[in-house]
Amino acid sequence: MSTESQADTTAEEPKDVVWVEKYRPQTIEEIVGQEDITRQLAGYVEKGELPNLLFSGEAGIGKTTSAVCLAMALFGDDWQDNFLELNASDDRGIDVVRDRIKDFARTSFGGYDHRIIFLDEADSLTDDAQAALRRTMEQFSNNVRFIMSCNYSNQIIDPIQSRCSVFRYSAISDDVVAKRLREIADLEDVEVTEDGIEALVYTANGDMRRAINALQGAAVLDRAVDEDAVYQITSTPRPEEIESMIQSALSGEYHQGRMKLDELLTNRGLSGSDILAQVHRLIWEFDVSDEQAIEVMDRVGESDYRITEGSDDRIQLEALLAGIAKSN
Repeated sequence: MSTESQADTTAEEPKDVVWVEKYRPQTIEEIVGQEDITRQLAGYVEKGELPNLLFSGEAGIGKTTSAVCLAMALFGDDWQDNFLELNASDDRGIDVVRDRIKDFARTSFGGYDHRIIFLDEADSLTDDAQAALRRTMEQFSNNVRFIMSCNYSNQIIDPIQSRCSVFRYSAISDDVVAKRLREIADLEDVEVTEDGIEALVYTANGDMRRAINALQGAAVLDRAVDEDAVYQITSTPRPEEIESMIQSALSGEYHQGRMKLDELLTNRGLSGSDILAQVHRLIWEFDVSDEQAIEVMDRVGESDYRITEGSDDRIQLEALLAGIAKSN
């Protein structure tokens, strides 16, 4: 949907509509931040030749939208009758592949050369389910095309990857995210400050869906969307808060750093993984030496592994700060 057509319908939409859906691209050409990929997808539509596809990349960067736009371009008004979407994280296991996919693949496809089965979060499928999917892809290769999306392509078995054209989606650039946010803010008549845009872009970290959701969430606070509103609605620590905590530890002031950590964990309700992710993202932007940054990164990796394995967040983060303070 173009900006002009979106502007025409803005007044007609109910106020509780989700902006992510309201402003979701309706054509391949409207997808932003993935120009090389969309150019190839448009070529498939133009030639009428669609292979099996595997979309790999982080959340919120256009994988599902690309699949839907492909179906709309190929099937027009009939796209919903010829497009089956399954979420593997909801429907794990062998039965999905054997039953729902096969039932859809066997039904009539109304004069089109093929139908599309879109399997979202395909890396959540068990190995047995993926093996069954491979056999199903072969069985119905004459009339069905599979599009799979995943966060981690290495979780997809090689026999499936070899049967697909693989597209690796990258995080959407900050400039593209900021431009889109300004367009939506103008269409929704929402006042957004420049530091508000910067905060939205920072908290999104290349995820357009997260950025738009944060903008809508901050807009309901009945004030200008500034950085305070964004950090409040997203429960994201400010970069300066993370830097202050780490700098305290690097200076040997463990208790000061621990107090700042307690503020983030207890009063702000952040998880240990959230805080570690921010430290990992920001450490090279801090005013620290390379040796100090390397020391922090080494300890962040160890703490992240232990938390992933089930260790207590607070204990691991306090140990992280203690280790940094002790080594400096």
